[in-house]
Amino acid sequence: MNTPETDAKDRSFGALIYLFPLVYALPFGIALLTQFPWLYQFFSPLVAIYGLTNSLPFASLIIFFGLWFAVVRNENVSYFLRFNGMQAILMNILQILFSLIMGILVPAFGSQGLVTETLNNTIFMGSIVVCFYCIFRSIQGQYAEVPAISEAASSQIR
Repeated sequence: MNTPETDAKDRSFGALIYLFPLVYALPFGIALLTQFPWLYQFFSPLVAIYGLTNSLPFASLIIFFGLWFAVVRNENVSYFLRFNGMQAILMNILQILFSLIMGILVPAFGSQGLVTETLNNTIFMGSIVVCFYCIFRSIQGQYAEVPAISEAASSQIR
């Protein structure tokens, strides 16, 4: 889906919105980031943002509802930004569900176990790939089509 009415401001903010799920993918990648120091250096700005949001009480909840009410449910905001905002929120909800599942699996398999490390790395790399894809498509002014998430985002903001 291409939209000719997306201007540079919408493209920039559309890409910026995806920092929300990108930052909250970092806890899944702790093992991977410690094993590869060059990868940690690449993600160090996001680690700083994650540390800042964790130091403030309820920061992630405030960001979540701020994005929900100020962007997604605001009719004055362009459809492009509302779509990207809803898609970022849905990605974050998936990350929350994955963290709940991992909270169940870690006591069963151990935090350093092969199963938990593999799942954490898969969730981290999947989140990173999807977020960078969405950022890239937003910069181009196009809608990022992520299976199931895009359909749900589109149906929520109509």
